[in-house]
Amino acid sequence: MSKSLQYVEVFLEMLAAERGAAQNTLESYNRDLRHFEAYNRTAIAEADSEDIRGYLAHLEREGMAPSTAARRLSAMRQFYRFLHAEGMRSDDPSAVIDSPRRVRPLPKVLSEAEVEQLLAAAKTYKGAEGIRLVALMELLYASGLRVSELLMLPYPAVKSDRAFIVVKGKGGRERMVPLSSPAIKALQKYDVVRPRFVRRPADDNWLFPSRSKGGHLTRQRFSQLVKELAQVAGIDPSKVSPHSLRHAFASHLLANGADLRAVQQMLGHADISTTQIYTHILQERLQELVKTSHPLAD
Repeated sequence: MSKSLQYVEVFLEMLAAERGAAQNTLESYNRDLRHFEAYNRTAIAEADSEDIRGYLAHLEREGMAPSTAARRLSAMRQFYRFLHAEGMRSDDPSAVIDSPRRVRPLPKVLSEAEVEQLLAAAKTYKGAEGIRLVALMELLYASGLRVSELLMLPYPAVKSDRAFIVVKGKGGRERMVPLSSPAIKALQKYDVVRPRFVRRPADDNWLFPSRSKGGHLTRQRFSQLVKELAQVAGIDPSKVSPHSLRHAFASHLLANGADLRAVQQMLGHADISTTQIYTHILQERLQELVKTSHPLAD
């Protein structure tokens, strides 16, 4: 075994003894470090910053996912920090290397037509359960609430004559969210049948009470209802979830001219960068605007 690979073995022994690393983790680190040495064709313990940059560029050309490349770089960072700390190297060549940029995947977005199909399908359900389902779907699509925020709305939060609701979101931050006319009408109808879902006095505190331990409709049950609704509407259930309705709310607002900052406030995002995952919608709208409105457009 070369001296360089002996360093790798010592590093792995340190991870096992001092950090309690699992066997799978040790095998992964060993595999990643050996892959780097095989590509570089030089002793891994002697590699410099340019060797690491060249390796990362190679991984990108090969189409490796940024997350996987970042994991391999992490293995190298820890290895070289160990060598430097133990006096086996005078420097840490990984210290000046930027991590591969991770591209955040775009959320699956339902089209406006698909949301209309879901809402129409909900209205085919009969009885109090059907009225409640319509209220849930209309309110979720009208407000873009997180599913936990929706299901844990206190009963007084939504009055039948109110055009907006005040929601307490992450970090206890309150925000005001306007409601659509269909959502208000659906809630008015639901208010009539809501007492049928109140089983215990404490349940009456929630807008959507149930016999669950928490006293309100659970995430699991609501997700199940939404999946069943997707099948009735003829939409692939894998595309539909309570969270996908939140994405649809934001995407459809932006596609129809809403301001990104306004959408940020309604979604309850503390940082605008979180809302910027939807900027592809703005880009598409601007491109279409240029095509249809610019005097020199073909």
